[in-house]
Amino acid sequence: MNNVQGKIIKGIAGFYYVHVNEYGIFECKAKGAFRSKKIKPLVGDNVQIQIISLEQMTGNIIEILPRINELIRPAVANIDQALIVFAMKDPKPNLNLLDRFLMMMLKQEVPTIICFNKKDITEEQEQKELEEIYKNCGCRLVFTSTYTEEGMQVIQDLIKGKTTALAGPSGVGKSSMLNKLHPDANMETGSVSEKIRRGRHTTRHSELIHIEEETYVMDTPGFSSLFIHMFEKEEIKDYFYEFRQYEAYCRFQGCMHISEPDCGVKEALAKGEISQARYDSYLTIYEELKNQKKKW
Repeated sequence: MNNVQGKIIKGIAGFYYVHVNEYGIFECKAKGAFRSKKIKPLVGDNVQIQIISLEQMTGNIIEILPRINELIRPAVANIDQALIVFAMKDPKPNLNLLDRFLMMMLKQEVPTIICFNKKDITEEQEQKELEEIYKNCGCRLVFTSTYTEEGMQVIQDLIKGKTTALAGPSGVGKSSMLNKLHPDANMETGSVSEKIRRGRHTTRHSELIHIEEETYVMDTPGFSSLFIHMFEKEEIKDYFYEFRQYEAYCRFQGCMHISEPDCGVKEALAKGEISQARYDSYLTIYEELKNQKKKW
């Protein structure tokens, strides 16, 4: 049988759905050798599959190609970037949640685009405030409206030729954005869903959607909170990108930027060079981790 290369777009109950250019989606099992080596195929993996039946679109995964990266949360491989979507209003953006996501992506060295959607129902002043908060956070900032399609061309250009993790809380317009990026997404995911509808799998899983050529978007389940137990409280400051340029002016090495005298970060905050909202977020997360460690 022919061996072909593809990308895992979904994994559920021991079955892996592999998109192969020019063929479509194959339902595959992973060879037992992976289990003995304790290697688990992940969504996003580039794999070699052995075709069992072209008619039934079935195959076996016989090799997992080397990974560029492997994310812990969500558990996926070969992600080039993350696109985090929040609404500018309705619902009002939870900036502390956004900051946690940025920390997680920065820790995992994944470039992140912040997208604020629903521009059509927002005042210009609200956009300026968000721009002011995130202008120095180290991420690209895009404002969109899936309703008027403003900013959607920018998003299309940014995701082209890449595998992008799309994430954000419920109700911010992620599904609408996905439908604009790929109008046939529902049809394609529907064909996979038909194959895997066995009556006992209702949990939503991360899945990759093929947009065009080498362009994939990973739709991740909506999140309302992010656990940050992977961090030590002392390292939180390292993941607030805008602090970095001011740390050289701190009197103490390893300054936490909280109660220490002669702190470069706090001086920058007082001058308005660091956003108060971002700094408050930092304090909240620091205190949360500090209290968690006490309980343990």
